[in-house]
Amino acid sequence: MLRWVVDDEVELRLLEEHHTDLVYRAVRDNQAYLAQWLDWAREEPAPEKTRQFIRSALERFVHRQGMTLGIWYRGTFVGVISYVYFHWRDRRTEIGYWVAESYQGRGIITRSARALCRYAFRELGFNRVEIRCATGNIRSCAVAERLGFTREGVMRQYAQGLEGYQDIALYALLAEEWQEAS
Repeated sequence: MLRWVVDDEVELRLLEEHHTDLVYRAVRDNQAYLAQWLDWAREEPAPEKTRQFIRSALERFVHRQGMTLGIWYRGTFVGVISYVYFHWRDRRTEIGYWVAESYQGRGIITRSARALCRYAFRELGFNRVEIRCATGNIRSCAVAERLGFTREGVMRQYAQGLEGYQDIALYALLAEEWQEAS
């Protein structure tokens, strides 16, 4: 089991099949909140769908195509953070994340994403890390901004939201900028 201690409160673990119930229950309990921003959360959650998601994520990990980690806060599973893909030729990746609504505002995602940025630049040798989020998702946009990402633009009406199409902000951080910030 891959475990990654971020700090005294936050730990990241590679999601494995035995985490299915934890992930399923967190998505089910936070579906209304998550569905505002994440299209996959609009579908009815089911343990088998969750298991398939984890299997697919593990397959991607084995083939060095991405990495999906569960987030534990003070020993409690609270969300997921991922390298959505690894683009090895261009040395870039994208970080995606979600955290249960009741754990918002504690810096959990910021700390977790900082750890993933550090690893992407220092260990994987990547040149670029991206974060995409709905422009209306102020908390998610704030994570990218706190970490020093540059908002490069907005993809207008890029994704279907609960109330029609939503604009998606594209943030990026380059290795040379990370070195300046760290």
